[in-house]
Amino acid sequence: MDPGEIDMVNRDPSSINAHVQVGFEDVIAEPDGVHSPQCVWKLANKCFTCSRDIAYTLLALCYGVPYAFFWGCEFAYLSFLHIWVITPCISMYMIWLKSIKIIYGACVRTCCDPCFEACGRCFSDIRVTKA
Repeated sequence: MDPGEIDMVNRDPSSINAHVQVGFEDVIAEPDGVHSPQCVWKLANKCFTCSRDIAYTLLALCYGVPYAFFWGCEFAYLSFLHIWVITPCISMYMIWLKSIKIIYGACVRTCCDPCFEACGRCFSDIRVTKA
C-alpha cells in the first residue's frame, strides 16, 4: 500500500483503541439462569446495533472533521514545540550541566579530598583482631 494511502478496512492498525469494545455482546449480557425470550434478545441486539451505528454516523458527520482539524493542529503545535523549543532547551541544559559538573568536581576535590585523605591516614593504622 502507498504510504499516503489510507487503509479503509483496518482503521486501527496500531490497535490504539483496542480497549473500546462497543459490540452488543461486550455491553449487554445475560447471566446463566436468567435469559429473555429469543425474540426479545434478537430484537434488542438489532435495536442496539442500529441505534449505535446511526448515532455514531451522525456524530462522525457533525464532529469528525472539526475534531480531526483540531487534533491535527494540536499535534502540529506539539511537534513544533518539541522540535523548536523543548529539544534545544534540553541540549542547552545538558551543556550547562557538563560545565557545572566540572566546576563542582573541582570544588569537591579541592575542599573534601584533603579531609578524606587525612581521615584515611588516621584510620589506616587501626587493626581489628579477635580477642
